[in-house]
Amino acid sequence: MSDQIELGAMTVREFCERYRLGNSLVYDLIKRDALRAVKCGRRTLLLAKDVAEWERSLSPAQRS
Repeated sequence: MSDQIELGAMTVREFCERYRLGNSLVYDLIKRDALRAVKCGRRTLLLAKDVAEWERSLSPAQRS
């Protein structure tokens, strides 16, 4: 895993790989405020606490 995940943040690309989602879907989640993202320069990062909150918001069927 990358250092950013260990530090509590991951890029959109890392998130997509981890959860097997497409870029477009992730950016749509961000746009709909279903997933919080922060900008760091040109990069969009997802904080671990926000990812955990997003996971908790999923129904049990969606988590599988």
